[in-house]
Order: sequence, then C-alpha cells, then structure tokens
Amino acid sequence: MSFRSLVLALPFLWTCVTAAPTTPAPPKFSKQKWPFNDTSPVSDFHTTAAAFSLLETYDAGNWLSKFDVQAIGDPTHGYVTYVNQQQALAEGLIKTQNNQVYMGVDTKSVLDPNGAGRKSVRIQSKNAYTHGLVIADFAHIPGSNCGSWPAFWMVGPNWPNRGELDIIEGVNLNTYNQVTLHSSPGCVPTVGAGGQTGHNIGNADCGANGGFVGCGRESNIATSYGTAFNANGGGVYAALWTSSAIKVWYFAARDVPANIRNNNPDPNSWGAPIANFAGCDFDAKFGSMNIIFDITFCGDWAGSVWGSSSCANSNPSCNAYVASQPQSFGDSYWLINSLKVYSV
Repeated sequence: MSFRSLVLALPFLWTCVTAAPTTPAPPKFSKQKWPFNDTSPVSDFHTTAAAFSLLETYDAGNWLSKFDVQAIGDPTHGYVTYVNQQQALAEGLIKTQNNQVYMGVDTKSVLDPNGAGRKSVRIQSKNAYTHGLVIADFAHIPGSNCGSWPAFWMVGPNWPNRGELDIIEGVNLNTYNQVTLHSSPGCVPTVGAGGQTGHNIGNADCGANGGFVGCGRESNIATSYGTAFNANGGGVYAALWTSSAIKVWYFAARDVPANIRNNNPDPNSWGAPIANFAGCDFDAKFGSMNIIFDITFCGDWAGSVWGSSSCANSNPSCNAYVASQPQSFGDSYWLINSLKVYSV
C-alpha cells in the first residue's frame, strides 16, 4: 500500500517506535461517569495529509507476528481467563477468515461463578509508539452484552505516568462509545479548537485520584459502540496523537472518508471528532504506548455498575450471569479488516 510523502524524514524526526516492554501492560480501570463541562476552545494542532507516512499495517497476513497474546491474570479483577496463543488458536478464539482477524471468547462452557472466568483473548502490540495516527477498520466489534467489557486502547509503561488512551470502550448494554485519557496528575484538558461532538465525563484532571477514573468524552452517536455499531455496518476509528492534541473520530462504514480508504489520511477534512483533548502537556504525560485489544467480563467497571443496570434483572450477580449464559456472548468478538499506524 503506497503513500506519497513530501518529507520522507518526518517519521524519524517525529515518531519514536520501540520494542514492547517485557512485562504486561498495566490494566484498564473503572470509568465512573461524573459530569464535567469545560468547552473552552484553545489553539490546536493542524497538519496536512502530506505530514503522514504509513509506519505499520496490522492485518490478517501478519497479526500474530506483530502482537503478543497475553495469558495473564486480569488486572481489572474481571471474571475472565486470558488464554495463551496456542490455546487461543486451538479453540478458535483467534483466527483469520476472509482476510479479516477474528478475536473472541468462549461461547460454549457453563462455568462455576466462583471458579475460573470465561476464556478470552488479550493482545498487546510488540511495538510502542510516541505520537501517531492510528486508524482501525472494523467489520465487527464486541456487542452490547450484559457483563462484557471490551476495549481497544493504548498504554505506556509505569502506569499512569506514561498515560493511557482508551479509543473504544464500554460495558454491559452500552451503545455509546467512551474515549478516555488516564495520566499522572496535572493533565487537565480543554476542548480543542474546532470542538468535539462528544460530551465530557469523569474527572477534569486525567490523573485525579491516581488516574483510575481518568477524563472521558462520551459519544453522542448511538451507533458508535457495540451492537448498534455492528448493525450499522461496522466502521472506522481514528486516533490522532500529537504534542498538542489527542483526538478520536468515528466513521460508519458508509461514511469513511476517501482519503482514509486511499491511505492518504487528512484529519483536517474529517470534521469535529468525538473527543478533542487539548491544553495538556501531552509529551510529559503520554509516551511509548502499546496497542491493546481485550474482552473481559464484570470486574472493576462492568461488575461495579451491574446492580444499577437493567442487567441485574436477569441475575443479581454479574459473575453468575456470565458463568451461566455462554450463548449470550456469540457476538462478543472483534472482526478487524486492518489497523494502520501513521507517523505525524
């Protein structure tokens, strides 16, 4: 896939690509929703299509050579068993089909709610990035199911000191995506110039109270997450991370800009993003971040809000529901056309 760059040296001057850390990435954390309304515009980063150069493509032809499958205990205390690569392949939890990458969960086993959790997959990119444009093209993302907590995210070492960016995340029956930053204290983003379509949730300071809640932006697009995303034909998420801004866009499949399809992305032409974080020293708070996909269950977020959701009408215990309802997770899977990372 070709890309015409006017400045060939830019990837080396502006983008740092390092090997993934040998220790597992830090966890996802609970995302409680406290309103926070700061919409003051600030000066923002603008670039041109010529500033982007394709660094890496992840797809069905190379997926497992570029990601580590992490058979680790879930740091977010979920009712889940993350399996290793060999087991994931043997049980069909990771596979390629029709030039797409499938990553899902066990949908057959009835389990002990006090025992090992439902089998699933968590993967982390071998490469880490500082700055970049990350564009993920999805045919399907995990559905809006009681007990589920899927995420597509990036995280740096020594959490939360090198930051976390949650690009796609939600729990239970959500259909509105949540984009969240976690950091060490002192990152208090404003809304960047050009605005955003989402609304602010969580803390004003991304690092308040240890960074566990973070500072979020919830989409106002009803098809931006889960079952509604899939019913709408899938789509693309794009995250732009520079020294002065972090932005995330969502496009339904029918609305994906031609310049994305043509590998010549131009964020200036995409309109207002869901999330438009500005006004923070991003270089001090975010760096060397790996890309992660996972699907967990219950735990620190999906489990903690279980009792206040309609899911509790089915079973008073999140773990017990997930243990006894394997058929409920038939659409709890990622189906990925491609993931591309561009330098900025």
